[in-house]
Amino acid sequence: MRIRELMTGAPITVNPEVPVFEARQLMLKERIRHLLVTEGTRLAGIVTDRDIRLNLPSQATSLSVWEVNYLLAKLTVGKVMSRTVITVGPEREVQDAARLMLEHKIGALPVVDGERVIGILTETDILRAFVKSAEQRAGLKG
Repeated sequence: MRIRELMTGAPITVNPEVPVFEARQLMLKERIRHLLVTEGTRLAGIVTDRDIRLNLPSQATSLSVWEVNYLLAKLTVGKVMSRTVITVGPEREVQDAARLMLEHKIGALPVVDGERVIGILTETDILRAFVKSAEQRAGLKG
């Protein structure tokens, strides 16, 4: 099976200048854990819910609410994103992508065609395909 068949096309993206707080709100609203960072159609990086959590102030901070909000407004996705991103092409086999994700301990792979971002493949996409395949096999046997 090819990545093109499983990937989520037209992924949600942000540019590097978006404040981290805004990116977090978008991720919560869309119920996603990976956000591709693009400059035009070119991939600039990826930011995960973990990246954002690690850059939010601790609940035990001595800063005032105003100071926290000021700092969060200045912190952009471009400052917390991973710039070195492993990508895959749409015609690659899904098992190759799964192997990459396991080897590098990552939960998502941006799908690119040349330099243009065309999708994202997540561990959830792979699990969904696995369950569907198992259900189809069970249906054929029963």
